[in-house]
Amino acid sequence: MRFEHLLVEDSDRIRTITLNRPGKLNSWNGAMREEMARVFSDTAADPDLRALIITGAGRGFSAGEDVSEMADLTGIGTRGFRAVARGIHSVFDQIEAMEIPVIAAVNGVAAGGGFELALSCDFRVMDPAARFVMPEVKVGLIPGSGGCSRLVRHVGLGRAKELVMLSRSVGAEEATALGLATSVAAAGGAVAGATELAAQLACQAPLALGMAKIVLNTCTDVDQETGRRLERLGQSVLKTTSDHAEGARAFVEKRAPNWEGR
Repeated sequence: MRFEHLLVEDSDRIRTITLNRPGKLNSWNGAMREEMARVFSDTAADPDLRALIITGAGRGFSAGEDVSEMADLTGIGTRGFRAVARGIHSVFDQIEAMEIPVIAAVNGVAAGGGFELALSCDFRVMDPAARFVMPEVKVGLIPGSGGCSRLVRHVGLGRAKELVMLSRSVGAEEATALGLATSVAAAGGAVAGATELAAQLACQAPLALGMAKIVLNTCTDVDQETGRRLERLGQSVLKTTSDHAEGARAFVEKRAPNWEGR
């Protein structure tokens, strides 16, 4: 796949998507938003992929929406703006919903929508010098692409208010302590760390990982009894799969399973 603002590379069933506007700190314009929608839709539908890594070219992960182009969004009216916002929301929602693990390799600053993009991923591997920040209130806005709703699930209401309302920057070590980051890589090694994690995930049963992601994501929004019903439903589906039968045989035979994703 060839894009103007994205680089896409597949290796060992792991796809790496690099946001590629380094001169703009990988902020996105309308064209880049459309490319992101296409590539994530394709990725979600690809049965051969086992994991996805998202990173940024150059010195940063992403600064989110290109501020220099925001003026173009103010003249379309509130209804028009909401339509545009639904477009980027659908991209992040697709990342959250796709049934493969998604890892953000945060190689530098992830600001505004870039932070929101990272929050939509399942795991975040950070460079020691990387940081998260939501600066929207400084321009009279709020994090409006999942920043409020996803952040509060990760860190709780009090911390979310602190990060959003004070626009406080969070470094890699604090992000790990807060549960925002999965791990901190060696300097310059965010992509390498994410690739190592992706390889570990790719060795697991793909249908089980997809089901676990669905159930865990849903359980953040439902009561415990509904969550347990979802667990039973998901488990009943997985019990009928060839992968479960293969996994059970491999366990008894003390060998690595051969997952087929069926």
